[in-house]
Order: sequence, then C-alpha cells, then structure tokens
Amino acid sequence: MAKKKEKTVTPLMKQYNGIKTKYPDALLLFRVGDFYETFGEDAVKAAGILGIILTNRNNGGERTELAGFPHHSLNTYLPKLVKAGCRVAICDQLEDPKTTKTIVKRGVTELVTPGVALNDEVLNAKTNNFLGALHFGKRLIGLSFLDVSTGEFLTTQGDIAYIDKLLQNFNPSELLISKSNKTDFKNSFGTDFHIFYQEDWVFKIDFARESLNKHFNTKSLKGFGIEDIDEGIIAAGAALHYLSETQHHKLQHISRIGRIAEDAYVWMDRFTIRNLELYQGTSAKSITLLDVIDKTISPMGGRLLKRWLALPLKSIAPIQERHEIVEYILKNPDFYNKLSQHIKKIGDVERLISKVATGKVTPREIIQLKNSLEAMVPIKTLAQNSENEALQILAEKINNLDHLRAKIKETLTEEAPVNVLKGNTIATGFHEELDELRGLATSGKNYLDKMLARETEQTGITSLKIASNNVFGYYIEVRNTHKDKVPNTWIRKQTLVNAERYITEELKEYEAKILGAEERILAIEQQLFNQLVTWITQFIDPVQTNATTIAQLDCLRSFTCLAKENDYARPTIDETFELEITNGRHPVIEKQLPLGEAYIANDTYLDRDKQQMIMITGPNMSGKSAILRQTALIVLLAQIGSFVPASAARIGLVDRIFTRVGASDNISMGESTFMVEMNETASILNNISDRSLVLLDEIGRGTSTYDGISIAWAISEYLHEHPARPKTLFATHYHELNDMGETFLRIKNFNVSVKELKDNVLFLRKLIPGGSAHSFGIHVAKMAGMPQQVLHRANKMLQKLENSSRKEENQKVLIENSEDEMQLSFFNLDDPLLEEIKEEILHIDIDTLTPVEALMKLNEIKRMLVRSKKNKA
Repeated sequence: MAKKKEKTVTPLMKQYNGIKTKYPDALLLFRVGDFYETFGEDAVKAAGILGIILTNRNNGGERTELAGFPHHSLNTYLPKLVKAGCRVAICDQLEDPKTTKTIVKRGVTELVTPGVALNDEVLNAKTNNFLGALHFGKRLIGLSFLDVSTGEFLTTQGDIAYIDKLLQNFNPSELLISKSNKTDFKNSFGTDFHIFYQEDWVFKIDFARESLNKHFNTKSLKGFGIEDIDEGIIAAGAALHYLSETQHHKLQHISRIGRIAEDAYVWMDRFTIRNLELYQGTSAKSITLLDVIDKTISPMGGRLLKRWLALPLKSIAPIQERHEIVEYILKNPDFYNKLSQHIKKIGDVERLISKVATGKVTPREIIQLKNSLEAMVPIKTLAQNSENEALQILAEKINNLDHLRAKIKETLTEEAPVNVLKGNTIATGFHEELDELRGLATSGKNYLDKMLARETEQTGITSLKIASNNVFGYYIEVRNTHKDKVPNTWIRKQTLVNAERYITEELKEYEAKILGAEERILAIEQQLFNQLVTWITQFIDPVQTNATTIAQLDCLRSFTCLAKENDYARPTIDETFELEITNGRHPVIEKQLPLGEAYIANDTYLDRDKQQMIMITGPNMSGKSAILRQTALIVLLAQIGSFVPASAARIGLVDRIFTRVGASDNISMGESTFMVEMNETASILNNISDRSLVLLDEIGRGTSTYDGISIAWAISEYLHEHPARPKTLFATHYHELNDMGETFLRIKNFNVSVKELKDNVLFLRKLIPGGSAHSFGIHVAKMAGMPQQVLHRANKMLQKLENSSRKEENQKVLIENSEDEMQLSFFNLDDPLLEEIKEEILHIDIDTLTPVEALMKLNEIKRMLVRSKKNKA
C-alpha cells in the first residue's frame, strides 16, 4: 500500500499561521515584498469588501485563497475594511530582506479596530471616534468613552436608563464588554452596537486602578474627581487596557480623564433623543437638528457642538455666559468677521497633536500645526480687547507657544512633504552637514552637464544622453546609428530596440558619491524630524488647551451665525417654573418649507399653578406634533447656550425633557407598537421632577378607542395630580379629553385651528384656546389622493355612525337617570356599606397611587356595591 503523502507547509505560510493564531479575531494584512497579502477566509472577506481579485494557490497540496494589494495603497484600502467593521492586524517586515538569507522577520505593528482608528480616511472630522467600555456592577453600570484620535477620556456610572441615554448620545464606534455579560448587554441595550468581548479578568477594580494610576503617573484618582465611582473606573481601565492590546503604546496625549456628572446636565432618555431627531434621523433622508444648527468651521468646534447638544446645561450662570458672548458677537459684526477669518485658518489641532504623541505625524502635518497655532495669536488679541468679560477669560486660556512655533519654523521647510522619505523636509541652514551634502547633490547636475559636453566632443556623437533609473543607476545612452563611434573603454549595460546604454568608470564613481550623499541626506532628515516630533510632545497639554478654547469660540460663533441668519432671539433663563414662548418656530421644519412660504409661529405658556397642562386637539397633519417638538427644541437650544427660533422666550430652568411622540415599533425585540408606547410613557411617569417638561403625542392610539381614551385620561390625571406638577403639552385626537379642562384646575384646552371650506379644509396651524370637535380624517384622506368612491362611502358611514351615536347617547342618559333613581332608593344614608366605602376612600394615599392602582381600587368599590345590591335583592 502506497504511503500517504504528507502535507507540507512553506516557511512563509508557517510564519503566517503562527502570527494569525495570535490574532484570530482580526483580518491579517501580511506584508510580502511590495504587497499586503491576505489568505484563506481573510482573503475571501477582503476581496468582497475591497473589490479586489480573489485568486488561489497550491499550498502543501491544499488550495489556499489569496487576495492582496500594493503596500503603498494601505491608506486607500484600510479605511474600507475598518468602516466595514473589521479589526485589522497590520503585519510588517521587521528587517530588510537584503540583510537576511532566511525568511524575513515579521510582526504585527498595529491593530486597527473601529474604535481605535487614527487614519484620516476612517475618521469623520466633525465626529468623535469613541471607543466605549461597559461594566455591569452589582447595582450600577460603569461606562467610559475614549477617543484615541483626540485624547478625550470620559467615564461615569449609573442605572440602565442613564447608560442607555449616554450610549445613544455618544454613539461609540466600538464597545468593550466582558464575555460573561453578553446576554446582560443584549437584554438591556439591544444589538445595534459593534461589540468586542474581553476576558472577565480585565474588568476588575484593582487592575483598573493600577492601569489608570500607572498611565497618569498618579497615586490616586481623586484629582480627576472619579475616585468614588468604582464601576466607572473599571470601565475606564478596560478601555485603556484595550489600547495596549491593539499596539497603541504612545499615549501621552491622553493626559486626563473627566467625569460625566449626571446632575450637571438636562436629562433626556433615549426615546426623547430619538423622537426629537437631535443628530440621528428616523430615515436616511431625515434632516436633524444638528444639520440645521451646525455652523461651525473647525473640526474641534463641530465635535464640541455635538457634545453640547447631547449634554444641555442646567445651571443658569454658564448658560447666561454663553448667551452674553453670542449677544456680544452679534452686536459686533467686525469681531464676528475677524474671528471667522482666523478660525478658518486653523486645522484639526486636537488630532494633529494626538498624531505627534502617537508618532504617526507627517512633516506636512507639523507645518499645519504651526500654521494653526499662528492663527490663534490674533484670536487671543481679539478676545482680550473685547468688552466682554467671558471672552477675555477665554482669551487668557490661549497659549501663544512662541518657542514651539519658532522651533518648527527653523527646522522644517514650509513646503514639507507628506512623507519624510520624499526628502526636502529640513530647512536650509538648520544642519551644516545636511547643507553640504545637499550642495553636493545639487552640483551634480552641473557635473553631469560638463561630462556630457566633454564626451560629445570626444566621440563626435551629438545625440548622447546621460540619465538614470532605479535598476541600472546612471548610464550613457547612444542611438544605434552612432554605435560604431562608442569608445572601447565604455561598458555596455543594456540593449534597447533603437539604442544601447553604457557606463564608464567616471560615471560609476560619480554615482557612488551621489547615492552616498542622497542616502546620508535621507538618514539625517529622518533623524532630525524624529527629534523634532519627540521635542514637541512636551507641548501636548497647552496645545490641547488651545484646541478646546478655539472649539468653544467656534461653537459660540456658530450660535451667532445661526441667530443672524434665522432671526433667533436671546432667551431669558430664570429660576421660576414658567415657560413662556412668543412666536415660537420649529428650527428644522422652517428650513424645509418651500421658498416664500412662512412658518406659522405659535405662543406657548406653561406654569405649575394656573396652566400646568395644555391639551391640544386638532386633526392629523394640522401641526400638533410640530408644536410639541418645537417647544422642546427651543428649551434645548436655550440651555446649550444658543439663541432660539422665537420673537421672545422666558424659560424657567428645565432639568428633564421627556417626549413620547408618534408610534414607533420595536418589532425586532418582539414588542408591539402599543407595548413600546406604554414602556416609554411608564419611563416618563416614573422619572418626572418639578422642573420637567413633558411632551405627549397621541398616547393610547395603539389600542382600541375606549382603551386609548381611558389610558390617555388616566395619564393626564396622574400628571395633573402629581406633587411635582410637571409642565406638560398633550396632543391628542381624542376630543373626549377636552372634558378634562372643566374638571381639572390646571388643564387648559387648545386646538390647532382649521378653516372649513365648502368641500375642503384649510389647516391654519395656529394654536388657539378651546377644544376641537372634529378630526377631519376624511379631509386628510382626500388630500392624500384617496379614490373618490372610498371618500364618498366614508362620508356616508360617518353620517350613519354619528346618527347612531346620538341615539345611543340619548338612550344612555335615560338609562343613567333611571338607574340613579333606583340606586338612591336602594341605599339610605345610614347604610353601613356607604360608611365602609367612605373609610376605604379616606385611607387611599393619592400622592403615591398609580393610574392602574386607581382603576383597580375603583373596580373593588364597584364590586362591593354590586354584591350589596344582589344581597338586598
């Protein structure tokens, strides 16, 4: 029997398999010569994502898939892989192949994942690229966010609702979770995040404290204000550990960690963030609030604006400070224009200095950093000379950094290349030997010109040419027609179709001299550039401070631009519980109106004593939802420091904004529309405060009409009777709720007015006092293009049902009147049952009673009456 042939593995594949084993979860880019190659499943995946050719080769008797691309195209292909959610391990050649006779030594030099990317092609200039880490504690959950591209590092802890809101706000590109918490995370936060699971031992308090203290070179974390939040510390430690696992060791730019203080910002749950479409629309074509208000002109300003929108302030002093600066800039057009001109010259300083820290900065980027720092000097002077104290304080935070700018200027050429290997990086006059070698290389052209003239004269060949290429170096080219005139001392090097190429001893000597000079020039330039980058790292902290300050100024300049272009007014923020908006507009909808069409502005007034809740009725498409949303957005804009789309606004500080707007399915998690609606509403009712703003739209429409009316009524009553008395706008098409205005002191009826024409209805979109008696649903169907036959039939059915309803109502009144008479004759005032019911009612704690419990209690009293009635019968 023939012996089975053993599979043989080539040395290269053996090396590849060994490295791949260490990075099983990553797509391995394996450097082979001038190419990055992928093998097996990695090759299939890479070919699909990148659109490159998938081939195969025989490897020890087995077919292996293969796909690759040129190494110089890494910056083109890497972003595509990372954006597709791949973790990419870049394996480079760690030695020159010419210096070894065995297989070239290779190793992973960088592990790029969605959360730790530094490549400009992967990053979005105006969006942070956060790596998140989440830890499930016994009671609370720890959460940290780290952006390695900017050095920002934040941590916090809280309950599921708080962590859920922050995940929605910060939207991390990658999230680290302990392997043992896979199910916990899915049940609590769903499946929408790009997750990487880490070993459980990473999520330990001692390991986290040690990692953080070692990184920051501290003995405790008290100085950062996070000493007492163990869960948050564990999450932060896991994030920092992940950077070392992904070969990120130069992290000087991550110089501090901040705490996201829950009590410092307005509370908005994830439903509210989604419903208001702050920075994520419900569809791909949606225009978000951020799209409308972002007038920033620097990447740092764009990122900070998003943070301000996610975390509105609830402290009056800093809000008013922002308003004052915006008002000052608005009243001083010259200041606004100069500030805008200077900020336009500033690059992404935050990310540039991060590249310096990580050693991934190019000569051209260092020049950009220098130019950006130069553009900050006039901004400092401009703000210092302003008459606004808050602007003067910001100006003091900007560091001139004269020494740093001067050092860069004297070291680098102004036209520094993208890559130091391209040469002409170091400025003339900075390094004596470098200048001498450059002189030698430059004078070479004159030397070659003289040699060419001499050889032409001696040989009589007029068409001689001296040139060079990477293969043969320098050569003399002779056309075939003059071949017979070539001296015997010339050595033939290459034969072409129409010419021959030769070298001479003189040319060989010159080549060695020139090549030696060029190699030495390159070595010196690299050395000097690396020394400069290392020297700059001492300025990371002041450069980051400058970047943060410019970002704030850019955001405030953006608010000014927004107010100027859209006629926004400065809001008044005070400690009252009132909300008074005059001629309020929806900031997004008004920008989407057809040219020439004006937005119908509306007034809104709410307080805790007289008009706590406005019940808004009106037909669909009349603008009820827009009024609700614009109220929330006006409050939100005011408390991030912006002016607002209104002619005037007085806002008693709001600490929580809740919205339940429209029906939103969560079918993927097996929940009906109505269940989602009830979950969101329950979240509101369980978290309201005396400074809350509650916006409810069409509550109860996900179930039957009578169920819906009952639930909407109970929720409204609960909000009215709650000790906190939260300011509430309740839009509904249940006209029956208008009756609440007569029963409850602080509920007022308003409706969105319509004008009835002969065969149509005109939506005026104006909020006026009083309830609405019609829904105009058939008119809306007509506007939508419903067939005439359907509309005619609907009108007939409506008339029939209304007539039937009137008859039933009349019968009901007669029956109720007769029943009332029977009940009065059935019970006398001394009946012990009435005494029992009285005691039952008196012992109810109305302040803590939920709507459901109230209905159950009412049902219990009803059963007592029914039982008594049967007994007496």
